Amino acid sequence: MAFAIKAEISDLRPKTFALTAQKTMYGGKHIAEGDTVFVFASENEGGQGLIARGVVISAEAVARKRGIIRQTPRVSITIRRTALAKRPLGRSDLKHFTDWKDGQPGTELNFKFYRQATNKIAGISDEAAAFLDEFF
Repeated sequence: MAFAIKAEISDLRPKTFALTAQKTMYGGKHIAEGDTVFVFASENEGGQGLIARGVVISAEAVARKRGIIRQTPRVSITIRRTALAKRPLGRSDLKHFTDWKDGQPGTELNFKFYRQATNKIAGISDEAAAFLDEFF
């Protein structure tokens, strides 16, 4: 399974991304060393959308805080960049994919990253990963 992360990214071209205590949804908590991950610079923090593809070189679950009943699982990951996106893909490119049941990879990405705009790590389908590979 491949993953995608939308996060606050200040440096768009590092060889590695170290991202601490990232929220997970849609199976994102299962991210592990060796997994492929697509990196989106969050538009909520001034980013431009898809910027890189990489491989997870470390992943560690963050312990839940005591006394809080309902918590979103969080993971700290380090990603080794393997490619930079050659063309843009962001919120404006995916916003017309709104038929949540059409099975298109663009719709899956819009649903997981932009219907609920929080930054997160999410598991994505093989079809969505192949779609994203077209941007490299």
